[in-house]
Amino acid sequence: MIPVEAERPRALLAGASRRWVRLLPWAVAFVLCVALLPTTIVVLTADYGLNGGLASALAVAQAAPLLLAVVRPLQAWYVVFVADVAGALALLTVDFQERLLWPFPPMEIVGYVGLCLALGLRERRRTLLLVWLATAGANVGLGFAAPHGTGAKDLLLTILGGVALLLGGALRERYEVQRRLAEQETISEAERGRRTLLEERARIARELHDVVAHHMSVITVQADTAEYRLAALPPDVREEFTSIAATARESLGEMRRLLGVLRNEEAHGELVPQPGLAQIGQLVEATARTVGPVDFTPCDAEVPEAVGLSAYRIVQEALANVVRHAPGAATHVSLSVARPAGGPGDRQTDGQREGPGGERLTVLVVNEPPPEPPAGPLEVGGTGHGLVGMRERVRLVGGTLDVGPLPDGGFRVAAQLPLTEEDIT
Repeated sequence: MIPVEAERPRALLAGASRRWVRLLPWAVAFVLCVALLPTTIVVLTADYGLNGGLASALAVAQAAPLLLAVVRPLQAWYVVFVADVAGALALLTVDFQERLLWPFPPMEIVGYVGLCLALGLRERRRTLLLVWLATAGANVGLGFAAPHGTGAKDLLLTILGGVALLLGGALRERYEVQRRLAEQETISEAERGRRTLLEERARIARELHDVVAHHMSVITVQADTAEYRLAALPPDVREEFTSIAATARESLGEMRRLLGVLRNEEAHGELVPQPGLAQIGQLVEATARTVGPVDFTPCDAEVPEAVGLSAYRIVQEALANVVRHAPGAATHVSLSVARPAGGPGDRQTDGQREGPGGERLTVLVVNEPPPEPPAGPLEVGGTGHGLVGMRERVRLVGGTLDVGPLPDGGFRVAAQLPLTEEDIT
């Protein structure tokens, strides 16, 4: 017995993106039903000589389920298959000409082929194979009772039905493969973005290790030397400084272990002092020697180490993008410190908080369109961090980031980083 698939309330091609594709099964089923119903009645009564009432009942049973096939093709097949076999047996009771097809007249073959196509688009291989075997078995079995002998044309329903089942199954499996590939691409893209974000956060944490370790080392040294630098310290104060130094040393040890967790095989140079504003000029000169003119407006302001490191990395990534995507384009890099002109309220920019008051370091990198479209990127195998790294660094210090193309074809990267400790988050 052919297994009944789980109930599927959705119509055939209901997942298609275009509306006309979703409506196509209903339109085909309606046309077949409207065309085959009267045709079957006329052919069975006029050509085969079947009783009018019986012909009408068979026509309804063979044509009407085609509308059901849009939603439940297997259930519709049960009805049509039984009706077709019953119609073949009913024709044995009348005397019809030898030239007429039997056991299945042409209009029954047309409806059955359309139904098999719907089955192929919905059911699995095992079900389709059982449907075809049932069709072939009925066709061959009825052939033993043929009133005018058998021939190749009597197997027309089995052949055309098998082709329709095969075609529908192939289309369904192709659609399933494409859908799964699209889902996998979506999942892979999300995982790739998540991995890039986590890698960039780990890289930022490794870089900030040196900055924090320096401050912790200063605290340790100051606490250890307090009793020698400050005369006549009470014993309880000495003990307090000793406790501070011990806590600071313990914190340094924990930080080193944390860095060991964040370290990976591809990470190099963690022991090198981290760059800041002073090194941006060297970075600009190196880029200018490589790809083209770069104007630089420096800033000599004293900034927190975390802010200086973030500014350096933002400029580095922005210039790397110029090298990759706009080689030879005139580029402008500027650093400046200013107090925001806005009021005391907060506002959101690119998902970041801009706090009230306080001086801010503005990092601006703007490149013009390249002299000629590049044949290909000058660098391959990039990290893929790009804007993700910029946004993470800006978020780290509680700043704002504005990036995007310019109307003339260039590109602009603008970041504002707070300089006061109460504004850095």
